[in-house]
Amino acid sequence: MRWDHLGDSDRAPAALFGADVVSRTVDTPEFRGITFHEVRARSAVNRVPGASRMPFEWTVNPYRGCSHACVYCFARRTHGYLDLDTGTGFDTQIVVKVNAPELVRREISGPRWRGEHIAMGTNVDCYQRAEGRYQLMPGILTALRDHANPFSILTKGTLVLRDLDLLRQAAQVTEVGVSMSVGFVDQELWRTVEPGTPAPQRRLEAVRTLTDHGIACGVLMAPVIPFLGDSPEQLRATVREIARAGAVSVTPLVLHLRPGAREWYLQWLGRHHPHLVERYERMYAQGAYAPRWYQRQITRQVHELAAEYGMGPARAGEARRITAPRAGHGRAARDSGATAQEPEQLTLL
Repeated sequence: MRWDHLGDSDRAPAALFGADVVSRTVDTPEFRGITFHEVRARSAVNRVPGASRMPFEWTVNPYRGCSHACVYCFARRTHGYLDLDTGTGFDTQIVVKVNAPELVRREISGPRWRGEHIAMGTNVDCYQRAEGRYQLMPGILTALRDHANPFSILTKGTLVLRDLDLLRQAAQVTEVGVSMSVGFVDQELWRTVEPGTPAPQRRLEAVRTLTDHGIACGVLMAPVIPFLGDSPEQLRATVREIARAGAVSVTPLVLHLRPGAREWYLQWLGRHHPHLVERYERMYAQGAYAPRWYQRQITRQVHELAAEYGMGPARAGEARRITAPRAGHGRAARDSGATAQEPEQLTLL
């Protein structure tokens, strides 16, 4: 396993971790079979790759690997940088940056930091089950609150409700956005493709709780899975439940299959839906993303349904309820390039 000379992406040459790594395999019902690699990171606030279309420049990711075990997760390839398996290893070998809270506080206190927006949950989920054990997010949120630094969170984890008070306190002094990821409400599909996540209905209950307590919560409807979760009936059922939960917006994102995730997902597809393998190979023959016509079709359908249920899509640059920082608190987020006529889908990191 490689720890030294490791950047936060394949383009980052700087070392991310030191050599003082503690690995613990936890044999409890909640974490059985999961190994935690506790590391002391050298940085916590990381710049987004320049090629990304995301409307923010900085992220904090206290974990690598994710026990949510979503078979499609695009972040799987990052485990390969550590010589860890991008399949089962990604689900069970969790890297924990145990000093993330103190690093965040130190880095946003520095004279060079300009109070720019920080996005969390953009690589792996910061409210995965490991967070219940390590409790890194309260310290991170406290640092952001104390410095009135704008931030957003994207999660599938209902554990975010544990930090509701901190989120409300932060929202009094800076811009705070929370989005829940709910791509579908089909129970059978959820059990097979997102086996480690809270059920979709539980996530939507968390949306209602956040909104009721003054934290406007949007839903990233992701991923919309071709041929398994994209029928008109499935899209309608999902948007209807999102609206009933009180979400302030819904933004669809079609499944994309990058190296690492692609191989793992197609293996899963071959076991569970072998008749679809050839259709996927044709659909994704040109790369990681579904054809643009298909993405636009799904986006249009979801937006029409959202309007029918009295809920709008997120505006350009607001995919995670990001709003422009106030004067003195950093630069405004970049526009994502979406247009009202032909809304573009997001490109994740």
